[in-house]
Order: sequence, then C-alpha cells, then structure tokens
Amino acid sequence: MFLQITSLLLDVIAGLLGGACLLRLYMQYQRIPFGNPVGRFVFALTDWIVLPLRKVLPGYKRWDFSSLLAAYLVELVQFTILWLLMGRTSFGAYVPLLALFGVVRLAISGAIGLVIIAAILSWVRADSPITDVIDRLAAPLLRPFRRIIPLVGGFDLSPLAALVALQVGAIVVAHLQNAVIR
Repeated sequence: MFLQITSLLLDVIAGLLGGACLLRLYMQYQRIPFGNPVGRFVFALTDWIVLPLRKVLPGYKRWDFSSLLAAYLVELVQFTILWLLMGRTSFGAYVPLLALFGVVRLAISGAIGLVIIAAILSWVRADSPITDVIDRLAAPLLRPFRRIIPLVGGFDLSPLAALVALQVGAIVVAHLQNAVIR
C-alpha cells in the first residue's frame, strides 16, 4: 500500500513538473509568447530547474534542450526513488531507460490533454488568452488529421482521430517499455 501511494504521489509531482518542462519546450518551439497565464504558470513551475541547466546545455534555434533535459531528470528522480523503494539496488540501464520511456509517455499524455482541452474550448468558444494559446498549441497536432478528415455535418472529427492515434502511440510505448524491462 505504501508503495502504491508513494508511486501515485511521485507520478503526480513528476507529471506536473515534467509536463511543465515539456510544455515549455513545445511553447518555445511553436514561438508562443510566455506573457499569457499559461506561459507564466509554466515559467513559475520550471525556472528553478531549467535556468541552471541552460547554463550547461544551451538551446539550438527553436529547441530548448535544457527543458527536455529537465523533464528527463524529473522522470529519472521519480524512477530512481521507486526503484529504491522496491528494494532494488542495482540500477543498470533500467532506470535511465525507464526515465526515457517516462518522458515519451508524459509527452503523449500532455498531447492527449491538449487535444481534449482544445476540443472542449472549440465547442464553447470562450474568449480568453488561454483559448488562443491552446488553439496554437493544438493546431500542429490536429493539422494532419484535418487534411484527411472532412467536416461531418459541421463537426470537426480530427480531435477524435488524433486521440485514437495518441492512444495507439501510448499502447506501443507501454508495450516497448514492458519488452525492455522483462
């Protein structure tokens, strides 16, 4: 029971911090200004880990490698703690590899959340700075599906197709992770 509770708490904390680091990376790649509420929230959560890493690992063009490394380090700490709590002392390549899979799973989960939020906001058409940011972040994820799937009765089914594709990606990553661990 203790291990499950600890795992849940670590997953929430690592998901929030690591997800914010990945969102920072993605927002910088998409050149979305950080003066909006989402950007300020991301900066508040990630500056403490990203800024020191930026001194060691600078970005290249639109890629902020320090944010990616920060997300990886957060996942690495999470899996190291869980590994030790399970009573295993020999890390080998398992923990760093689990952290890598964790970052990929985190990116897929973040994309799923982004698509869901964008779909909901498209139904209500709320006028707020957050809506514009979410639309700009979700557009590259939905664009390939919008090219293929026409509007059906005025409804955009591309978020549904994107969610199915992301879920398939999550299943493939989980299968690969289990294959590597066993």
